[in-house]
Amino acid sequence: MKQTVLFVDDEEELRHATGQTLMLADIPVTILDKAELALAQISRGFPGVLVTDIRMPGHDGLWLMRKALEVDPEFPVILVTGHGDVNLAVESMREGAYDFIEKPFAPSRLVSTIQRALDKRRLTIENRALKREVGGRDKLEARLIGRSDAMVALRKEVRTIAATDADVLITGDTGVGKDVTAHALHDLSARGPHPFVHINCAALPVDLVESELFGHEAGAFPGAMRARFGKFEFARQGTVFLDEIDSLPVAVQAKLLHAIQERQITRLGANDPVALDIRVIAAAKTDLAAAVNAGTFRADLLYRLNVVTLHVPPLRDRRDDVPSLFLNLAAQAAARYSKQLPDIPADVLSAMATQDWPGNVRELRNAADRFVLGLDPSSGAAPDETATSLANKMAAHEKSLILAALTSQNGSLKQTYETLGLSRKALYEKMQKHGISKADADSDA
Repeated sequence: MKQTVLFVDDEEELRHATGQTLMLADIPVTILDKAELALAQISRGFPGVLVTDIRMPGHDGLWLMRKALEVDPEFPVILVTGHGDVNLAVESMREGAYDFIEKPFAPSRLVSTIQRALDKRRLTIENRALKREVGGRDKLEARLIGRSDAMVALRKEVRTIAATDADVLITGDTGVGKDVTAHALHDLSARGPHPFVHINCAALPVDLVESELFGHEAGAFPGAMRARFGKFEFARQGTVFLDEIDSLPVAVQAKLLHAIQERQITRLGANDPVALDIRVIAAAKTDLAAAVNAGTFRADLLYRLNVVTLHVPPLRDRRDDVPSLFLNLAAQAAARYSKQLPDIPADVLSAMATQDWPGNVRELRNAADRFVLGLDPSSGAAPDETATSLANKMAAHEKSLILAALTSQNGSLKQTYETLGLSRKALYEKMQKHGISKADADSDA
């Protein structure tokens, strides 16, 4: 959005002269004669500035300034004053006005003041955008934890897709965090302040699926004593997350396709459709293409859902992330159980990284809970079956030990090689051998 100036004055000659001055200076300007017209254009994201006369019939410039600063306390307002209003203008600067110009003013003074105000406004908006980006990145990395290539790629995709309104299909094994990914997409989008409605399709009563999703009118079926909003209506302006969508009966899938495609639903027992303003995210733990071939999932619904497909990797494909993930889950468990987080030795982290986790993050969370509660975290965990030779198993174990030590020592290379009883050179060689990046360590080597 291009920077512009809102100039408000009730004197036609001054409006005309100022418009010409700013156009000659190549500064876009909108000329207005009433305060209310200017206020209607001001928002927190408006990239321009306001120049307003103080003395005007009806709502004056001070009223407009105060209203504008209510919308955005950092919005630059330049007051145009008569000789007798200088003290009033000075007092207004204490209330938040950016500057004031006394009539009659030189065109060059007006232009230079406005250019400074526009520069200030540009920096304010850029800083806000940067803070949102950094805040969103920090928030996302705290949710989708891991430095593996797969997780870095997933976070990049989530950041890109969140800014759009595209429907998304999330795939992945049980327990990998498909619901966490869906929440992240919602929270980082413009729909974040609005409802996130999580619908577990596998848990919906078969005879009430349609009513739960789309709602019903009073008397639509026995027991429907009053009208009821469905979950799709409840999610207006927000996000509908259809978890385990592969569990939906085929008969309901046709109506779901219509709702997603047309962005409208019709309650049971009603004739008039209800428009929807929602984003749809679906998740499946099975191969939907295979389900289509088996006749248990509609091909047209699959094509409509997978505008964008995100795959959440299982832990077996990102073992390097297990130590840091376990630390994070243990901290969450300590807070949940109101316990102090115990020290986590490197050998425990190494053991976690070498285990196989068929239940993925959900199973690892249970292990973290057991550890915080003073129990054996490895209880019930299956052994690693992925390494096919002794050499591979030894290499995987050595790598997990180094990563675990790095994690337990907060990334310090010096403390890591001392803990492992290695020289600095030996640690560097082993890190290079196993593809461990220096990004996994601090700079205090």
